[in-house]
Amino acid sequence: MNGSDKTARTLTPKRRPAWQHRGVTTPPPGQVPGVEPAELPEKLPQGSVLLDVREDDEWQAGHAPEAVHIPMSKLVERLDDIPEADQLYVVCRSGGRSAKVTAYLNANGWDAVNVERGMNGWSAIGRPLVSDEPDGEPYVL
Repeated sequence: MNGSDKTARTLTPKRRPAWQHRGVTTPPPGQVPGVEPAELPEKLPQGSVLLDVREDDEWQAGHAPEAVHIPMSKLVERLDDIPEADQLYVVCRSGGRSAKVTAYLNANGWDAVNVERGMNGWSAIGRPLVSDEPDGEPYVL
């Protein structure tokens, strides 16, 4: 590896969706933009929001400290509750529901990115979790 290869790799922004790292400017047809939890900065940049679309019991068991909670089952009726954001990262337990929500939001004017592997991936790399249960140890349900 020569020095220019190392420099180019070092300068790749870590918050870009995985498909942008491969040099693609838009996701392939039928796919939503996605990012692995490890590619997200520990503290999201100003103007970014982590939207947790899991159901209430999942949220209460454990969630990211700075996340905003709007369950997927209530999303359409709560669209006005989605915070203004330059970048919206959408997360669920494993990435399936959040991919559907990401596709829906992007089709309706938001700039959303799916957090692949979801909160399972988030906790697997040691990212912080908090619980709404008194005296409860946070966990991913």
